[in-house]
Amino acid sequence: MRLMWILLCFLIGCSTKDQAEGDELSNEWDRTGWTLVWQDEFNQASLDLTKWSHEIGGHGWGNNELQYYTDDESNALIKDDHLIIRANIVPAGMGELNQLRYFSSARLRTSGKGDWLYGRIDVKAKLALGQGIWPAIWMLPTDWSYGGWPESGEIDIMEHVGHDEGRVHGSVHTESYNHKKNTQKSGTKMIDDANIFHLYSIEWSKDKIDFFLDDIKYFTFLNDGKKDFKTWPFNKRFHLLINVAVGGDWPGKPDSTTVFPQEMHVDYVRVYKKNNL
Repeated sequence: MRLMWILLCFLIGCSTKDQAEGDELSNEWDRTGWTLVWQDEFNQASLDLTKWSHEIGGHGWGNNELQYYTDDESNALIKDDHLIIRANIVPAGMGELNQLRYFSSARLRTSGKGDWLYGRIDVKAKLALGQGIWPAIWMLPTDWSYGGWPESGEIDIMEHVGHDEGRVHGSVHTESYNHKKNTQKSGTKMIDDANIFHLYSIEWSKDKIDFFLDDIKYFTFLNDGKKDFKTWPFNKRFHLLINVAVGGDWPGKPDSTTVFPQEMHVDYVRVYKKNNL
C-alpha cells in the first residue's frame, strides 16, 4: 500500500502533508461500513464555535479540582492545525478570581452542536503531562434522561493522570458502576511515548462500548441485557468534552516538579456512524 501511494504521488505530485496523510490512512482502522458524520480538523484560524462551547468556572467540578476554566484564547486556541488546551498559573492580581495565584485552563464541549447515539469517536491527541495534570477526552449525556450524575452515565474515552505517566484509562460510570462507590468499570493501557500523538477511540453500539488506543482494543464494557439504566444508560445521545484539569481527588496537587504551562494538542476529532443502523 505504501509503495502504491509513493508511486501515485510521484505521478500526480503530492505534497509532504498529502504523503503523511496517506501513510496515516494506510494504518488506520477499516472504514468500510462507516460514514463520517461530524469532524473538526482544527485547520481554521480560531475555535469553531458552531461546533464547540466553553464551560466556565472554578467550583471544583465535583472532584475538588483547582483550575478555573476560561473562554480566553490563552487557554484554548488553534495553532498549526491543532487545538491547544493550555493549563497555566495566573499570577497575583490577574484574572477573574482575584486570588494571589490560581490555575487556568479550558473545558470544551459539543453539547447541542454535536450529539450522538452510537458510533465511533476518534480523537488524535498529544497529552499534557506532569504531577497534578489531568487531561481527558470523554462524553456526557445531553438530555440527562435518567437523572443527574451518575444515573445518566459517563463515558471516559481517555484519562491520564500525571503521577502515573504513560498509563491511559478508559472507563464508564453509571448508577451501579462509578468511582464514588469504587465500582467503576475501566481498562488501562500503557503508551510507549506520552510525548507524541496517539489515537484514542471508542466504538459504541446498543450491545457494548469498545475502547481503543492506536486502534488496539484494550477494554470492552458489555450491556448486561437487564434493560436497566442503572447499569446501561447508554441508549441516549451523548456529547463530547475535551479538557485539562489541574489537581483534584485523583491526580493530586501540582508540586515542585510540575512545569507550567502544560498543553494538550488535538490534531482532529472525527465521529462515524455505522451504516444501516
